[in-house]
Amino acid sequence: MGISDFFAFAARTKYINRWALMRNTRYETLSEHSAQAAEIAYALAVIGNERLGKNYNAERAALLGLYHDLPEIITGDLPTPVKYFSEETKSAYKAVEKNASKQLLSMLPDDLRKNYEPLFKKKADDKELWKLVKSADKICAYLKCIEERNAGNKEFCEAEKSITKTLQRLDCEEAQIFIDEFVPSFEKTIDQMKK
Repeated sequence: MGISDFFAFAARTKYINRWALMRNTRYETLSEHSAQAAEIAYALAVIGNERLGKNYNAERAALLGLYHDLPEIITGDLPTPVKYFSEETKSAYKAVEKNASKQLLSMLPDDLRKNYEPLFKKKADDKELWKLVKSADKICAYLKCIEERNAGNKEFCEAEKSITKTLQRLDCEEAQIFIDEFVPSFEKTIDQMKK
């Protein structure tokens, strides 16, 4: 076995700043986002299992959430308005992202690679879990908007409106439950939370 660069490369998520086109009061790294997305994807799966009679693999949802943006180490965090500017741009970015995933996977030893491929390639078996991850990703974006608004930054107001509409169109009952029960606390100060 030779030396593998995979985890050293993955550790660089802490250097990738999100929201590149926006003025931020505090930068959010890809590492922070991935951790939060994993936490929320896990919560959505648990909500589905406990309240909606689903049979999600919550741990797998968390793992998919943790790795969902890892190709951005290579591609960077392309701002949403750029990424979805046109069908051609969207298609080209998907191809770039797919190549980035292949490059990351190639950094793993052959005997371990098969365990990581499902984290980068969407399998039919994981369709419902990827829906939860997508919902978690959008909730994370919404929470960032709340954080910036609460810090007095109006830069995120339009993004918050747009993301609110996206969340309403997701058709994910688990996400709506999470938004109703957990998101209001993100409007509170730490002192208000302790009461």
